[in-house]
Amino acid sequence: MTVVVDFQPAYNGEAPAEASFQQWAEAALADLDEDCELSIRLVDEDESAELNSQYRGKNGPTNVLSFPFDAPVVISPRLLGDLVICVPVVEREAKEQSKAPEHHWAHMVVHGCLHLLGYDHIDDDEAEEMEALEIDILQSLHIANPYIWQGE
Repeated sequence: MTVVVDFQPAYNGEAPAEASFQQWAEAALADLDEDCELSIRLVDEDESAELNSQYRGKNGPTNVLSFPFDAPVVISPRLLGDLVICVPVVEREAKEQSKAPEHHWAHMVVHGCLHLLGYDHIDDDEAEEMEALEIDILQSLHIANPYIWQGE
């Protein structure tokens, strides 16, 4: 299985290397049995806030937005959709939660990829299932449980 990441660094600040995003997406999608493609766009707070308002009706920027693509016909590679990650929000959250920035970045990519696959956390059962998957995937990357942090 091949994962193609269309990497779009639209933010001019510090962020992990493109290879890291590729590695994290591959880990999140390792159980797929088909080739797939997704876009990961890194943005500033203004773009994130605009998209968050337009598509979710929420004010302000957010860490990661997922836009799944549901193809009307079967195509190969499977187009999963787009992730939009707000660089300043992710960096701020990592600091506030006393997490290694790279670990928080990995969590955002894994979390977003699972949304592209149809997972959600609207109700408690869905949240538990999605969080368990995130924990397992991150553990495969030697990253600790992201839901245990000093701020709790």
